[in-house]
Amino acid sequence: MSDRKKVTLPMLFKKVANKEPITWLTCYDYPTAYLQEEAGIDMILVGDSLGMTMLGYETTLPVTMEDMIRHSQAVRRGAPHVFLVGDMPYMSYQPSVETAIRNAGRFMAEAATDAIKLEGGAEMASRIEGIVKAGIPAIGHLGLTPQSVSALGGYRVQGRSAALAKKIIDDAKALENAGAFCILLEMVPDRLCKLITERAQDCIIMSLGSGPDAHGQLLIYHDMFGLYPRFKPRMAKMFGNAGEVILNGLKQYVAEVTNQTFPAPENWFGMPDEEYEELLNLLK
Repeated sequence: MSDRKKVTLPMLFKKVANKEPITWLTCYDYPTAYLQEEAGIDMILVGDSLGMTMLGYETTLPVTMEDMIRHSQAVRRGAPHVFLVGDMPYMSYQPSVETAIRNAGRFMAEAATDAIKLEGGAEMASRIEGIVKAGIPAIGHLGLTPQSVSALGGYRVQGRSAALAKKIIDDAKALENAGAFCILLEMVPDRLCKLITERAQDCIIMSLGSGPDAHGQLLIYHDMFGLYPRFKPRMAKMFGNAGEVILNGLKQYVAEVTNQTFPAPENWFGMPDEEYEELLNLLK
């Protein structure tokens, strides 16, 4: 899609106004970014989920700013036209507003992201406000927030009780008032997502396992293609079992090398007979 136009913030809001759902996927590397660009994805999130999907950690907590910057740079090179979002890793924004602004700025300056995302409700509104006042578009993240999974009691749906649902609604309004142009709702009940979407003013609401009534959908790339071996979230639809295809290919490679059917003549390079004879003479 070489003639594709750069996706901008006004283009995203235009899609919302036209009731056209926004497409959003995670991505962590150049070749996958290239494919997502070619497919016409609107937004890419370089998520701190790379700690689990790419680096093999049990949680997202060990991920550093250096990890995030390096992967974001690779994704930007592969997908120059998408709206690219950098995910603020654990403790890159919680300590202070100044810390948050400084690290958000690194994403913009070093990886050419279009926005950043951070987790947390009203308690993080000051971070959102500071980042936005520094001229950096910011996205909030409510519901299941993986960096706080211990405090939330594990990977479970958030906001099923009226009291907790009301808190998520209040948190969404606090982030919106602080200047967030978008809020991701992860694993909240569908009717709660719908309420927040209907109440949003000049704020895009995105769903990750939170039903169909948001302004768009986010999925974890590795979940949708069977590439993460530890578990398959209920919220993820598998659009193709690439993991099985790759595993079968690897097994075939092991078998063919073992029984010496690979490499075949078309897989190696020769040299002219006369050159080989001259080489033998040179070695005498």
